[in-house]
Amino acid sequence: MSSIVGSSAAREPESAVLDIRSLSVTFGRRTVVEEVGFEIRRGEIVALVGESGSGKSLTARAVLGLLPEGARASGSVLLGGTEVVGAEESRLRALRGTGAAVVFQDPQTALNPVQKIGTQLVRALRAHGPISQADARDRAVELLALVDIPEPRQRLDWYPHQLSGGQKQRVVIALALSGDPDLLIADEPTTALDVTVQAEILDLLRNLQQRRGTAILFISHNLGVVAELADRVVVMRAGRIVEQQAVHELFHAPRESYTRTLLAAVPRLPESSEHAVSVDDSNSNPVSDEPDPVLRVDDLTVVYRARGKRFRALHEISLAVAPREVIGVVGESGSGKSTLGRAALGLVPLTSGSVELHGTSLHGTSLHGLNGRELRAVRKNVALVHQDVTASLDPRRTIEQSIGEPLLVHRVATGSLMRGRVGQLLESVRLPRDFATRRPGELSGGQRQRVALARALVLAPRLLIADEPTSALDVSVQAEILDLFTDLREEYGFACLFISHDLAVVHQVADRVVVLRGGEIIETGPATEVFVRPAAEYTRRLLAAVPVPDPAHTRSPAQLVSASA
Repeated sequence: MSSIVGSSAAREPESAVLDIRSLSVTFGRRTVVEEVGFEIRRGEIVALVGESGSGKSLTARAVLGLLPEGARASGSVLLGGTEVVGAEESRLRALRGTGAAVVFQDPQTALNPVQKIGTQLVRALRAHGPISQADARDRAVELLALVDIPEPRQRLDWYPHQLSGGQKQRVVIALALSGDPDLLIADEPTTALDVTVQAEILDLLRNLQQRRGTAILFISHNLGVVAELADRVVVMRAGRIVEQQAVHELFHAPRESYTRTLLAAVPRLPESSEHAVSVDDSNSNPVSDEPDPVLRVDDLTVVYRARGKRFRALHEISLAVAPREVIGVVGESGSGKSTLGRAALGLVPLTSGSVELHGTSLHGTSLHGLNGRELRAVRKNVALVHQDVTASLDPRRTIEQSIGEPLLVHRVATGSLMRGRVGQLLESVRLPRDFATRRPGELSGGQRQRVALARALVLAPRLLIADEPTSALDVSVQAEILDLFTDLREEYGFACLFISHDLAVVHQVADRVVVLRGGEIIETGPATEVFVRPAAEYTRRLLAAVPVPDPAHTRSPAQLVSASA
């Protein structure tokens, strides 16, 4: 049996894998992709970038004839010399997985949780052609080794939940490679990953390009990732190509104002320097000197128990959030960031230590011993902004009903008073008052995030818990939401725990930073001080893993070592 690496060795590096010409996609009389054209050659990585609704994903879906019902494609899409537009379903099925394969954004939903990794790989391999069960299992081991899964033969018998987020994404890539495709379509493959795991996945994709000559269509809203990975960039807006250039030319000399706007919206970390200007470190103590903090956490430990096993999520955490202060909480997946936010909301039992929310103490267990009135008083003064705003808003309810619900639950306002308050909040988050009658499905991602902020602020809380509030947003929309967050903080005077794996975003909004690792605070201090002159090696590795939106910037192999090493 020939090796997987060797199976691609004879491919012609100069031939085009994908050639798109005058592609248009219509829904009835509405054109959503118009006259799009570009090509990808073997061993080339082309990034497709643009805001939500620009047509990126529809263009990618047209490559495999996977357009949604009601959509019609015209023009030409040649995949490995085979015309996709107008092709019969039998021919398209033969191309899927072999001509091109897709790496999805969320590996959690791309993998079957009740099947072993080996079972899923073997089924994928046998679906692409005749191969015995034993040979398929051997090749599955090869695939896992190719994507750098440790102990691949043992991992075949693992279930997805036994793998980390980065390992699950590697398995999804292995599944995509099971048909030995000429083209990988990677649709936001690193959006949900923390910076160190993201760096590992980018290295993996780059190695596949170099070792196998794999062509990659990389769809992303993270321009730092694009600068680090892509050879060429295609910029789309409202269904059309705005410009396409080699990555160095596009980042250093963009031709179009729209591209310049996208690049200007990318948050950047400050330059690290041993000679950086000294920063006031009066806030560097993890427990604030503020006499009446909004949130005080003392020696907090949280241990989860399941099936007789114990997992320590947080260990002796102490911090305080002063009124109007924003504390950024950063760290890798599993570091305890979200558990800290949930503990602040009184949503998880405390193993030891205490959480004090605006004067009300939670000892030993969440909200223990509080009567109904005390419970409502605590929750009235704290609010949560979810990462997934689509899931947090009921699609059946109007925007007015969603924003106004806390007013009804806490018996603050009804009728015209509630409608007036909702209208005021819509204006505060820069949405028209007539959006009150719309439903979430009628809004863009950025508009839904504005609604989520309005809902969180409707009771004028003293503390906001923002859990990855911008991670799924386009760079330009993210910039708008961050500007809005700053304005709302000034207007409403709330304090905030801002949880994020995007360190540049945290630097933009936070006064202080808490770096978590394995449930413990590794480092804390003023944001600029921590990001410019990190004291802990772990923090330095986190910062080194952040992709820089400059193709000329290169990282040394030592910088690419995971912070978890």
